[in-house]
Amino acid sequence: MKAAMLRSVFRRSTTTSSSATAASSYFSSRGFASESAPERKVTILGAAGGIGQPLSLLMKLNPLVSSLSLYDIAGTPGVAADVSHINTRSEVKGYASDEQLGQALEGSDIVIIPAGVPRKPGMTRDDLFKINAGIVKSLCEAIAKYCPHAIVNMISNPVNSTVPIAAEVFKLRGVYDEKKLFGVTTLDVVRARTFYAGKAKVNVAGVNVPVIGGHAGVTILPLFSQATPSGNLSDEEIRALTKRTQEGGTEVVEAKAGKGSATLSMAYAGAIFADACLKGLNGVPDVVECSFVQSTVTDLPFFASKVRLGKNGVEEVLGLGTLSDFEQQGLEALKPELKSSIEKGIAFVHDN
Repeated sequence: MKAAMLRSVFRRSTTTSSSATAASSYFSSRGFASESAPERKVTILGAAGGIGQPLSLLMKLNPLVSSLSLYDIAGTPGVAADVSHINTRSEVKGYASDEQLGQALEGSDIVIIPAGVPRKPGMTRDDLFKINAGIVKSLCEAIAKYCPHAIVNMISNPVNSTVPIAAEVFKLRGVYDEKKLFGVTTLDVVRARTFYAGKAKVNVAGVNVPVIGGHAGVTILPLFSQATPSGNLSDEEIRALTKRTQEGGTEVVEAKAGKGSATLSMAYAGAIFADACLKGLNGVPDVVECSFVQSTVTDLPFFASKVRLGKNGVEEVLGLGTLSDFEQQGLEALKPELKSSIEKGIAFVHDN
């Protein structure tokens, strides 16, 4: 299948404040032809893993990427060689082992982190914390040293804790910029759109559903009352859709029967968000996505909501809008768990 054909397969857009539709192509550069787009280096940490490999493929197909740097502890040269044969703009280099991490990171505009172990049946995101927290901490220390001004897209779970871990590491190294640290919650939005479109019987390409809160279980709060186009769903249907969105990861883990987690859909969501960040860096106006960022929207230090992206990362953290009674109850219910997860991430850095 030719690259042009693949681009047509993956036609989606980031959410924009002007249209909030998925009509334009994910691979289009919104006014920037690949020949005239600025040089942009994207680095993927964990590129040989279940999320990293399909994410590497999708970023290779993005015309806004001029240099694609792939890093993992092992297996990356093969992934890089494979992806490098695709006839698109970016030059691909693969790096493996701790010794080559600095080379992989130097000069990066965006660093995407899917590194770590995936969820297995019966595993909670808290179980993941015990393993992934140390991995994220060491990678962020390297980012602070080799590319302190890069935008960081955190995929490694539990995002509710790994984003605060990254923030604390950057603070301790004196390089923290709250505008450049993002928890990637786009998969929650992707799921909410898909599930809503199916139930409301509308074209998913035109659906938009904001998702706020965090990125685990009950902390995920889709705002179906703000969904467009309106589907006139019953309260019972909204509750069921909310629960399914919250448990989407578990649905995939159980369906794969111990052989993986949500890798392909997560790679797609990660590519969508990275594309939005690239467009923001390049000055494309009104690029809006939901993301878990430092925030004053609630009384919690980090929170996922709609964010306008720009040349410096976060241009504006947008408000929550009007919530239904069900959503307001969900907001209050998620706060204790999200607060605990944030505090756990902060404490980890100071205790280790």
